[in-house]
Amino acid sequence: MAKSLQPIFSVSDFIAVANQTFEYAFPTVEVEGEVSSFKVNQSKFVFFDIKDSGGSIGCFMTVWQMRVPIEDGMKVIVSAVPKLTQWGKFSLTIKSIRPSGEGALKKSFELLKLKLDKEGLFEIERKRLLPRIPRHIAVISSVQAAGYADFVKILNDRWGGVKVDVAHVQVQGVGAPDQIIQAINYFNQQEILPEVVVIIRGGGSADDLSAFNDELLVRAIASSRIPTLVGVGHETDESLSDLVADVRASTPSNAAQILVPDKSEIIRAVNSQVSSLLPRILQIINQQSHDIELTLINVANLIERSIDEKIRWVTHTSNLLSQLDPNVVLNRGYALIRGSIITGSEINIETQKFIIKAEVKDVVKK
Repeated sequence: MAKSLQPIFSVSDFIAVANQTFEYAFPTVEVEGEVSSFKVNQSKFVFFDIKDSGGSIGCFMTVWQMRVPIEDGMKVIVSAVPKLTQWGKFSLTIKSIRPSGEGALKKSFELLKLKLDKEGLFEIERKRLLPRIPRHIAVISSVQAAGYADFVKILNDRWGGVKVDVAHVQVQGVGAPDQIIQAINYFNQQEILPEVVVIIRGGGSADDLSAFNDELLVRAIASSRIPTLVGVGHETDESLSDLVADVRASTPSNAAQILVPDKSEIIRAVNSQVSSLLPRILQIINQQSHDIELTLINVANLIERSIDEKIRWVTHTSNLLSQLDPNVVLNRGYALIRGSIITGSEINIETQKFIIKAEVKDVVKK
């Protein structure tokens, strides 16, 4: 009896060979379908099936890989590694998962929004003010995007002279959230921190903007040490990154308008204020001049009165002193006697014209 040319595998060997074949032929696959039988075990492991009208595949992933919330009935696209388990069950080991279609994207958005809102991440009280005129900002965007070009142009036209550090990242697709998170962490670890972190992206479809609804990205924005300004999409678009930012801009252009004032408007405002204040300033100057003039007149009058009083005092004092002059006394007919008024002593008697020597003959008390 001829031997079979087909190899005979043990079960384990066949599973290993099958997985090697999968690894070679399909190292990573993307599969789209509807979620069913979704469950989480031990708060660590996620199990669900992905199905369409013709079939169903089991899927496995860890909780921390699930960046967006999902539930039964949602249409998703999984990036996964096909694998045959040791129990002979074929499954997909999920690397990443994202909602597919407008309905699934909206549902995932609402689920995560509700979760983060309950944690208080969107509260007004936790939001910070931006500096009035920042001198150093960090921008996270794709430098090849039109939204970035619009932002830079308006920023320079409105103010200019702002130091801008740029992190070039993907702004859509599977890898975009992690790149943006890395950029946020990079700027937050600088020795000299920028005054604002600006995250911008122009318009796009709901799927294009879904990167900004990534849970880890939203939490990274919320935990930034640096105040954040986020402008994603058009005015009608809303992302969770917008909601958690300290300040939300409707578009990248609007982000530049929020960030810096318009220098031409400031110049006009200053000129207007100067024009309105000038008459008042002149009035104040005139009033001050009048007050100074009155003050000087009053001071001059005080000085003049003081001088007159001093002159009168000097004149009065001079008159008193003149009355005490011995010559004045002699002119009035009086005489000055010098010597001891003792009987027998000699004295000198001075009159206006003569000095008389005499002897005291007798002294009698009055």
